[in-house]
Amino acid sequence: MDISVFATTLSTLPEDDDHPYRTGPWRPQTREFDAEDLDVEGELPADLYGAYLRNTENPVHPALVRYHPFDGDGMIHMTSFRDGKATYRNRFVKTDGFRAERAAGGPLWAGIAESPALSIRRDGWGARGLLKDASSTDVVVHAGVAVTSFWQCGDLYRLDPLTLDDLGKESWGGAFPSDVGVSAHTKVDERTGELLFFNYSTKAPLLHYGVVDAARHLVHYVPIEIPGARLPHDMTFTENYAILNDLPLFWEPDLIKQGHYVSRLHRDLPSRLGVIPRRGDSATIKWFEFDPTYVLHWTNAWEDGDDIVVEGFFQGCPEPKNPSPEGPPSRMLRFLAQDMLETRLHRWRMNLVTGIVKEEDLTATCSEFGAINANFAGRPSRFVYAATNRPGWFLFNGFVKHDTLTGNEVRVNLDEGVYCSEIGVAPKVGGLGEDDVYLVTYTVDMNRDLSECVVYDGADVAAGPVAKVRLPERLSSGTHSCWAQGTNLAGW
Repeated sequence: MDISVFATTLSTLPEDDDHPYRTGPWRPQTREFDAEDLDVEGELPADLYGAYLRNTENPVHPALVRYHPFDGDGMIHMTSFRDGKATYRNRFVKTDGFRAERAAGGPLWAGIAESPALSIRRDGWGARGLLKDASSTDVVVHAGVAVTSFWQCGDLYRLDPLTLDDLGKESWGGAFPSDVGVSAHTKVDERTGELLFFNYSTKAPLLHYGVVDAARHLVHYVPIEIPGARLPHDMTFTENYAILNDLPLFWEPDLIKQGHYVSRLHRDLPSRLGVIPRRGDSATIKWFEFDPTYVLHWTNAWEDGDDIVVEGFFQGCPEPKNPSPEGPPSRMLRFLAQDMLETRLHRWRMNLVTGIVKEEDLTATCSEFGAINANFAGRPSRFVYAATNRPGWFLFNGFVKHDTLTGNEVRVNLDEGVYCSEIGVAPKVGGLGEDDVYLVTYTVDMNRDLSECVVYDGADVAAGPVAKVRLPERLSSGTHSCWAQGTNLAGW
């Protein structure tokens, strides 16, 4: 193993820090590494060819008053695989907010659990305004470049997916909507090369939908009419449509006018899914009503005759009333544990001609952060690889392979004290079947104080890992990831 430290960032977090999401498995990192020829337990498959990238909140400075895990600075981790060997790099996402706080030596913006009035800087990002754009939520690869995003709308930051060199902010040839930004969970259609996105705000227009082509040109960008300010977090698409949402958990409108941002579930309102042609506008969208809930993440959607089928994670309890006896006692932190939210894989179906709707749970198993074979995005799919959580905690203690056709499930339980990230689904070179893939994830092993990049055969996850790659140090726990096939990476 050949390891070098690329850079070290000065942290001002307290040495006696006791925050549950800045310590233990969530202990942030300050060093950025370059590591080649990593040590491997087992054998890396020759047909595993590409890079696994994961974003994570990695705080450098304490909060002004109250830290929320989504406030942390973005850090990208990358492990690439080729010829049976693996390399690793990690880099902070050098956002404007990160650079400003580094220069100031401390926090400048209030976090999402703090009043915006506390922000020292009176500029900022986010749908509510006066937030630091940490670009710490999601990562995708579009037009051969890694693109990171912030959950509540901000700039998009570009990195070389192999070296993690900083390529600056996305501009789309000067057409980027910098006044509102772009929400996390942009979607890339592997077949067309298009990137689909949305943004939202508390000021009109309250929602936009857009499309960027494979050459990074903004080719479609339209306002979408909705009844009031909302909090969408994700979207999905089919071959011909995009699916947006208007869900009944959102900021209280009267409190927004007073500068307070308190989200509540409005049980008297339905969940609405909006089906819009991929180059359509607000006049062409069709809305369908379902049972009230909140959906953090969708997994896929496709067309079945006149029906649109959508799958994602229904929350049985979007507002947990009591803290978990096994998790942190803070009220805000109970909204991070998927067992508290009672998330389960769910299917919504809507007929574009008759308007008839149907919805159903696909399983009683609690899981979230689902990943699929991206080659099947927007087309009929069967397998979802979703994380399970340590009760009461925002920590993934394993994952489950859902077969939505048969209802069969295969669960992988990690050892106690070991946690993983969202699964990267890596199609085997030359593979054609949907589960002809490898599953890649990072583990945080509190027992051995180390991290590994672990590889499973997607067709036989119960057999256990086929290989484990030792990383230079124990990573901070993290969530969203993506897989970039080597054939899609320039210079690979």
